[in-house]
Amino acid sequence: MATPQQIDEQIELEKSQIDQGAARLKKNTKDLEQKDYASASIYGCTSIEQLLPLLVKDIDSARSRLKRGQAGYAFKEMSQHLDGVETEAIALITCKVAFDKIFSQDQTQRLVHNITDSIGSALEAECQLRHYEATVPALFNYIKKTYWLESTGTEQKYVNVKTKMSHFNINTWTPWGISKRRQIGSSFLDKIISTTNWFEKRPVRAAKHSTYAIVATQEFIDHRDEIMDIAELYSPLLWPMLIEPNDWDRFDNNKRGGYLINRIMKGHDMVRRGKCTIIQGEKPIKFLNQIQKVSYKVNTDVLDVAEYLMEKKRSVGKFIPVIEIETPTRPPDIDTNPESLRIWKKKTTDAHNTNARALRRACRTRQTMEAARRFRDVKRYFIPWSFDYRGRVYPIPAFLTPQDTDFGKALINFEEGSPVTPEAEKWLAFQVATTFGLDKSSMEERQQWVRDNIDYITLIATDPYNEKEWENADEPWQFMAACCEYYHCVIKRDKLTTNSCVAIDATCSGLQILAGLAKDKSTAELVNVTRSPLPQDAYKVVAMASRGDIPARLKPFWDRKTVKRVVMTVPYNAKPYSNRSYIREALLEKGVEIDKDELTQTVKAVRDAMNKVVPGPMAVMKWIETEVSKSLKTKKHLEWTTPSGFKVHQEIMNYDGEHQERIQLQLLGKCRLRLNRLTDDPNIDRHKAATAPNLIHSLDASLLHLATIRFKHPIALIHDSVLCRATDMSILSTLVRETYMQLFAKHEYLKDFADQIQAETEPPIIGDLEPSNVLKSTYFFC
Repeated sequence: MATPQQIDEQIELEKSQIDQGAARLKKNTKDLEQKDYASASIYGCTSIEQLLPLLVKDIDSARSRLKRGQAGYAFKEMSQHLDGVETEAIALITCKVAFDKIFSQDQTQRLVHNITDSIGSALEAECQLRHYEATVPALFNYIKKTYWLESTGTEQKYVNVKTKMSHFNINTWTPWGISKRRQIGSSFLDKIISTTNWFEKRPVRAAKHSTYAIVATQEFIDHRDEIMDIAELYSPLLWPMLIEPNDWDRFDNNKRGGYLINRIMKGHDMVRRGKCTIIQGEKPIKFLNQIQKVSYKVNTDVLDVAEYLMEKKRSVGKFIPVIEIETPTRPPDIDTNPESLRIWKKKTTDAHNTNARALRRACRTRQTMEAARRFRDVKRYFIPWSFDYRGRVYPIPAFLTPQDTDFGKALINFEEGSPVTPEAEKWLAFQVATTFGLDKSSMEERQQWVRDNIDYITLIATDPYNEKEWENADEPWQFMAACCEYYHCVIKRDKLTTNSCVAIDATCSGLQILAGLAKDKSTAELVNVTRSPLPQDAYKVVAMASRGDIPARLKPFWDRKTVKRVVMTVPYNAKPYSNRSYIREALLEKGVEIDKDELTQTVKAVRDAMNKVVPGPMAVMKWIETEVSKSLKTKKHLEWTTPSGFKVHQEIMNYDGEHQERIQLQLLGKCRLRLNRLTDDPNIDRHKAATAPNLIHSLDASLLHLATIRFKHPIALIHDSVLCRATDMSILSTLVRETYMQLFAKHEYLKDFADQIQAETEPPIIGDLEPSNVLKSTYFFC
């Protein structure tokens, strides 16, 4: 129970989070305006999203009139220049440039002639680059690959292409000229103004003559202020808490759990993307409130190493400090020596690109370090959690949580320690070996590896600042942290309790759940649901089963790694198209290219093999797709209740007309567009694709709900992975196996699901999975 003083400290922390978040929002908005990137601001993105459908409709209407000969000569002439550009691309470029210019801090950028010229120039750049892509694709792609670096801005990319094309004497593009650019830009700017009441032309006096500028109307100012007020409600920084979070209430959705101040909880519902009127079951809420009471603390040993490497500017895994290189000094002969100027420019450009890229890559690390420093000396902290609409849990804070990168996970320990028992020593060794990279080895092999590497573990634990000794592990930061814990608890024995987070993961959780639904013994054996002396490898079995039907030249390269992603994703309804890309990428890593026909043959071989190797799961997925199609003929959404009592509401609607979510632009890249509105009609195809994955996710979540509420020790979760102290791991793994047995081996939940979606046919249950076999599994979670 928190004391009044602790509550006051938490309230002060939350007030600080609110103030810092609002200040950061305002600073980011101002910075974007100063850089002429207002279109990327909160109000810019939101406003453009509202404006785009209207502008697209207006441009489409004009193009339609043109086809009928009613659009006028001027528009006809302009359209010839933009004939190959989609309406959505024209509208998006126009909106982006207009917002960047109108809200620039530089007053001259708002002048009409500057805006129209900029819109016309941006449209010409898009057309010119498309022209090069069509006429000299090899050269164009070479320039993009070589000179379009991650940190290169759009203007510099355009200059790079024009310059290199000139070097290669490619002069096939006819420039529009300033008059044509302004004419085209003016036409589309006028459409923005006429489509809304957001902007108007206003006369302004220049040095020698009067001209016009585009300014926001009061209507848009009110609109922008409303957007920013709403954004400010969602802007507080999300830190962990100093005291236990408020409990969630299953009957009152307005009584939010988590942080104490309601303003911080705006936008953080108990069920993300869920239906707020649904009352969830008692057990899921008990589970959610239970994991919020788990206390953590920062692993200061890991943080000290991170501070050292940050100062030394050394990267290890996902830990990426800002590593800047110095820009070259200006040569003394730069004004008289063209070669010296060229070399200096190139080196300077490379330095700027490298530094900009390093700053972006280091963003996550800098934010994680900021959080770790803030909570370094805090005795304990807590994490508020919430569900997604399938029942999986996610931490509300973004840092110092179990659901983080390898570096982020290594920074946290449970606050409460437990005795180092002989059983705990085994699990501490398990964590060392697993994070090193032996996650596919047997339990005995992992234990033996640790016994054989005592000197190596001791070296790392006594000198963790020498990252060269541990940086090549699969999960280097967690490996280093595990070595330190094992050394002090087992080797030196100067620590009598352990509070490190030991993690165990499900083996092919999708197939495990589907095997349970179908009560399919053969699949259950392949994914370690039943007892076996060694970890079973479903990927290897599928690879061997498919090997006879793939092209002969691929057989020397065919192994578990080649089919792994396909086997992993098929239970989540991955289709042959994505299977093709996974296999192609896996073979390319081996230096093998595969043509279209070979790929078709190979994908078919793998999917046919899965039908033989894991028949139950494949039959269940096919049955679900068929029954979902029938069910949605009489209803608009699907709902089912999981064994823990969590109610899943799956609602996926159609859009009114063709809904184009993404468009590929040359300089702006892939852009997401929302051009249509949702209707009241369910999207049956997307429901068919989503139901099997969502059912699996809801059931693996339900499994952990039920296991966790029986577990009376600190626990953390990462979807189908669980973390606890080494002392408690055997208890937890037993509870997980017992819960799986209750859910699937003793009961037939698939029949319950069939009733809930009103299926017309009986589900495909094989029925040969014996409940007692599940309890004896060694590698169900490992």
